[in-house]
Amino acid sequence: MTPSLPQQPAWVKEFKAFIMRGNVIDLAVGIIIGAAFTAIVGSLVKDIFNPVLGLLMGGIDFSNVFIVLSGERMPTLEATRESGAAVLAIGTFINAIINFVIVGFAIFWLIKVLSRFKAKEAEAAPPAPPKSEVLLEEIRDLLKSRAP
Repeated sequence: MTPSLPQQPAWVKEFKAFIMRGNVIDLAVGIIIGAAFTAIVGSLVKDIFNPVLGLLMGGIDFSNVFIVLSGERMPTLEATRESGAAVLAIGTFINAIINFVIVGFAIFWLIKVLSRFKAKEAEAAPPAPPKSEVLLEEIRDLLKSRAP
């Protein structure tokens, strides 16, 4: 005699249906692409913008702009944190703001371009007639086919 497996709860089937819906998969793809895009923007800010901004502002390295609240100040933010000091990492915050502005700007332009393509598609395809009009046409055609 084979042991019978316990019956799955109803919510398991619902969960499987939910996960396999298109919007959930689209969302997962969007999150993965967003994470990759965030890495690119992070590198752009850290490796391109910050050195140029620092040079323009007299050689300031934003990643090492911080205020020590308690403890000993070291040459870098990382060393200061490792020593156990409490710090306000102002430069890291500035980097996050720059990242946010760049990502927001890129998304703005992406949505703007996509909206323009959608508008062109909407102009190209004539709007579908209302259901009532379609039904009236079907009734008219049926009446014509019955008439001698």
